[in-house]
Amino acid sequence: MPRRFVLVVALVLALTACTGGPAGTPTPTSTTGKKPPVERVYVSLGDSYATGYRPADNGVPAGTGRGSFADLVAARSGLRLINLACNGTTSASVRDTPGCTPENRAPDAPDPGNQTQLDEAVHALADHQGEVGLVTVVLGGNDLAPCALSKDAQAALTCASDAVATIQRNLAAILPALREAAGDAEIVGLTYPDVFLGAWVSPAFPDGQNLARLSVPMFRDFFNKTLKSEYDKIDAKFVDITEATGGYEPLTDITQNPTYGPIPTPVAKVCELTYFCTHTDVHPTPAGHQAIAAAVTGR
Repeated sequence: MPRRFVLVVALVLALTACTGGPAGTPTPTSTTGKKPPVERVYVSLGDSYATGYRPADNGVPAGTGRGSFADLVAARSGLRLINLACNGTTSASVRDTPGCTPENRAPDAPDPGNQTQLDEAVHALADHQGEVGLVTVVLGGNDLAPCALSKDAQAALTCASDAVATIQRNLAAILPALREAAGDAEIVGLTYPDVFLGAWVSPAFPDGQNLARLSVPMFRDFFNKTLKSEYDKIDAKFVDITEATGGYEPLTDITQNPTYGPIPTPVAKVCELTYFCTHTDVHPTPAGHQAIAAAVTGR
């Protein structure tokens, strides 16, 4: 065998050994240690503001549905929503009342079994450690809602004062447990539009304009400050939905409304963003959910 041929064969064999295959064949790369992307989740707690409840309107029956602020926040943030909210939840029932019924849950909500909403949240957060992108809490509206139905302005404010004291006590017990379970995940506490402003145009309230006037400092200086103080204690962000929906704007600023004529601008906004003016119902309209979601996400 010619010496030159032997040298060429030896060279080819050496190259094959180094590259792991014939010339031109890509060297396999190891995938050991690579992990699939982590799915980030968003845990929503609270009441019917989060479930997307709406009253019967224009032929649409009452009930929960998609399109709540929680759905919108999840979509805008690229998070998978775990919506544990339940219609009718109060600041006490979130930790005392187990088993939200199917008709009171958001679409696609997990079955709570015999757990309270707080228990559900703690377990969900434990199951998704390192994967939680956001937790939102909207509580206190059902404690306060009966006060909005009072026909006497002063009685309504006395009722509200008592309700806020109860809400504060309950949040003081709920929020530390939630923070412990959530670790470093972002927690956002929410308040509500000042639906009492809608009493300005509602025939159901003979003292409606006075009630609307008195409600502004009640929300701004009492209710929302109390909520914020409790969220601050657990290093949570507080989003003032009352302010975001125009509740602190001056009642002397007048808007021409197609239904009610010239009315204060904050009243016109509450009429647009909630069902209170037309149905004496505190829940947000689709535009209201959009406004709340924008306040949470900043867009």
